[in-house]
Amino acid sequence: MASNKKNRSDALGGGSNVVAQAGILAAASILSRIIGLLYRSPLTAIIGDEGNGYYGTAINIYTIVLMVSSFGVPSAISKQMAQKMAVGDYKNAQKVFHCSMAYALAVGIAGSLLLYFGAGALVPPNSVPVLRVFAPTVFLFGILGVLRGYFQANQSMLQTSVSQILEQIANAVVSIGAAVLLMRAAAGQGATPEAIRGAMGSALGTGSGVLVALVFMTFVYFKHRGFFLKRVRRDTEHKEEAFGPLMKETILVITPFILSSFILNLTTSVNQTIFMKIMIGTRHWEEVMTTTLYGLFSNKAVVITNIPISIATAVAAAILPNISTSFAQGNIRETRKRSVNAIRMTLIIAVPCAVGLMVLAKPVTMLLFPQWGTLDTASLLLMELAVTVIFYSVGTIMNAVLQSIGRINMPLVSAGIALAIQTVVLFVLILTTDLGVHALVICSVLYSVLIFLIDSRFICKYMRMHLRIYRVYGRPVVAAAVMGAAARVVYELLYRGGTMVADRPYFVNLIATAVSIVTAIFVYFFVLIRVGGLKKNDILQAPKGTKILRLLQKIGWM
Repeated sequence: MASNKKNRSDALGGGSNVVAQAGILAAASILSRIIGLLYRSPLTAIIGDEGNGYYGTAINIYTIVLMVSSFGVPSAISKQMAQKMAVGDYKNAQKVFHCSMAYALAVGIAGSLLLYFGAGALVPPNSVPVLRVFAPTVFLFGILGVLRGYFQANQSMLQTSVSQILEQIANAVVSIGAAVLLMRAAAGQGATPEAIRGAMGSALGTGSGVLVALVFMTFVYFKHRGFFLKRVRRDTEHKEEAFGPLMKETILVITPFILSSFILNLTTSVNQTIFMKIMIGTRHWEEVMTTTLYGLFSNKAVVITNIPISIATAVAAAILPNISTSFAQGNIRETRKRSVNAIRMTLIIAVPCAVGLMVLAKPVTMLLFPQWGTLDTASLLLMELAVTVIFYSVGTIMNAVLQSIGRINMPLVSAGIALAIQTVVLFVLILTTDLGVHALVICSVLYSVLIFLIDSRFICKYMRMHLRIYRVYGRPVVAAAVMGAAARVVYELLYRGGTMVADRPYFVNLIATAVSIVTAIFVYFFVLIRVGGLKKNDILQAPKGTKILRLLQKIGWM
């Protein structure tokens, strides 16, 4: 069995090391996010904060429909297939793929039709045409999700990683190009019509990116299809299940994944609706001002925090089939070990990212979104929101662990409880205080903390284990605190000194931020190693771990 798994991974261009696979997917996710940020900055300059607000309003509804239709499909199919392949049942694992594709096609069509014909009831008038551009993407994304889940079930993340990068590149090129062309077509009609057209161009880029990724994944699947079918033909030990019962099983697995993803992200749509309706309808704020403020929150602060959170999403995708396999084989001890390591390694990345965004909020915002008129507000929102990186990242991993061990309804419960509580708090804050958009930040933090606390309780209960506070959480926090102080001092010295020499604040900020981030990385890992948060075995499991360990030993860090 071990030899078969190795051959399978080699054939697909992957590897058996879950840390390496998570690293591949995490690197691709970070690169994709960076590409997204790099094009989002000039795109925001092109379509303006008003256009950005219309885009943000539409994409939140699009995301909710995507959650309901297909967002949880990759995780669900990888879990279900991995459990069957763990016992050598390749015949029915392949049939799960067919059932999942049928499901994705059906709900994808329904979701696309809902967005196109129901746009008027889902978003304010100025965002309706933007939402309609998003409509076909739901259908395409469902098929793409099934193909990605198929390769993830085979514990090969390379294909998904490449498709993510191609998706973002196509998204960037088409978004900017389409926004410019559509805004030129609306020239002279006024600022708002031009902003709407620009937002439509951005939405067209999203769909184009998904289409390019789908073409790539389809090509890769058919390239390896012969290998997959040969594996199925060699499976003579298992009887092929009937399509009806297996389809029912597939739906029962997919549905909790989709519902938990839906509720986890429903908070964005709920908060947007409450904020927009109350501020415009009850407190009589202007629509343009309200939309612009919401755009600063959703398309600047949230977008930046999503970069490190994407690492946790990648780790979750990698560990889900891995933990599902050990659980299906009845190896509870190994399941616990893999779960704790996944949480610990996620914290090692998430904690310094959160601290870094707190202490360098304005420099990072200035670098990525240099719109000077809204810089102070956007950077303050980022600083307030940064702590959610920790709680969302760990919550994502815990959800994957719970789903891997068959407790697929538990993330649904925790998300539902957190959503109910934060919604009540948001109503109270917006109606009774003058916090405005900062009320959204408070509720986002509250929601992430609640998810973390409830899922922690479930993990300890169902896995019958105890997470050591200092060993798992404390060491990264200590190292990140020292790192944050060092990064801030370095930045202040370089920025203040640089502005005295040259009157080019953006480029001085670029250099100061880059140097302070590099300094922060070295300080963080040095302190983390010294406090015992990163050991030799952790480094050896990483890609090129042996070479990294030799280097650390050579310079006296280990």
